[in-house]
Amino acid sequence: MDKRTFIKTGICGAAGALICPSVSAAAAPGKPWKWSREAMYQTETPRGVRCLICPNECTLGEGELSDCRNRRVYNGKLYSIAYGNPCSIHVDPIEKKPLYHFLPGTNAFSIATAGCNLACLNCQNWTISQSSPEETRNYDLMPDKVIEQARKYQCASIAYTYSEPTSYYEYVVDTGKLARDAGIKNVIVSNGYINKEPLVNLCRYIDAANIDLKAMDDSIYVKLTAGKLEPVLNALKIYKDEGVWVEITNLVVPSWTDDMDLIRRMCGWLAGNGFASTPLHFSRFHPQYKLQRLPYTPLNTLESAKRIAAEEGLNYVYIGNVPGSSATDTLCPNCQKVVVDRSGYRIDEIHISGDRCSFCNQEIPGRWG
Repeated sequence: MDKRTFIKTGICGAAGALICPSVSAAAAPGKPWKWSREAMYQTETPRGVRCLICPNECTLGEGELSDCRNRRVYNGKLYSIAYGNPCSIHVDPIEKKPLYHFLPGTNAFSIATAGCNLACLNCQNWTISQSSPEETRNYDLMPDKVIEQARKYQCASIAYTYSEPTSYYEYVVDTGKLARDAGIKNVIVSNGYINKEPLVNLCRYIDAANIDLKAMDDSIYVKLTAGKLEPVLNALKIYKDEGVWVEITNLVVPSWTDDMDLIRRMCGWLAGNGFASTPLHFSRFHPQYKLQRLPYTPLNTLESAKRIAAEEGLNYVYIGNVPGSSATDTLCPNCQKVVVDRSGYRIDEIHISGDRCSFCNQEIPGRWG
């Protein structure tokens, strides 16, 4: 795991200086945190309180913990125990999310709490995503303080990332509202596993999203993540319909998601559902968590996936997690010239005027700022 995504000693600024906000101890199981916020989207049933945030729809009795490990019932009500207590804080280039067509060259103030509503075998941040806030060392950082820190580090956006933002939904919404008022953009890096009503509400505050589309096969989704495909496809459509800038990541896992027929099916679905100009990032798998015995994704596999995406009509396709690859540059689909030249997460040159190619005036969709 990238150490920068799991910091227990303070907020790491762009220059690497550490600032230590107050650090909390874990709450006793069954009792709400001092920061606890009553959860949104819950309903009472004869079997307990049902959470309606995501398709898991956990039904919980008194004191029970949700599948995402950060919602607990207390006195007959469901509470978020992740509110205002991130376990990971960092300043990242926006390109790391990855977002390539959104405010290039800017920094994002990145936060995460413990917890996730999926259980991916390959998770690179499993030490926090597969934990509860009751098990991690957390910072006392309420929404207004997040805004203060984002301003201090001159970040153009706040990114809810590293673990799954759906699991700390209330913290994202309340922080997002304040960020909007402060002129700071909101970015979500998510698995897209969320119900329609909470997502439509969330989209009121989110400016950009990178969504992990794991595979175009429901059986693989269940075995690899414990989730389902259809809710993710529905979420992609909702984000787009609600005007959120969307980019998509597909992690190509050897023997799991490297079937070229499935990749073609995925790209065909994207092209046929209005995502032809949505950036697609094919990401190289690094052996992690429960799939440590698998090899790294071969470069030729990623290049084949990129070629298939182009054949299916996708205009902006990138290869990630491969140092030195030129497949991170943005090419104009009309004149084929480089309009955004990248070296890793660094922007070397931009040839976009407004939202058009400086060479041929072709529209380059994005939020170029």
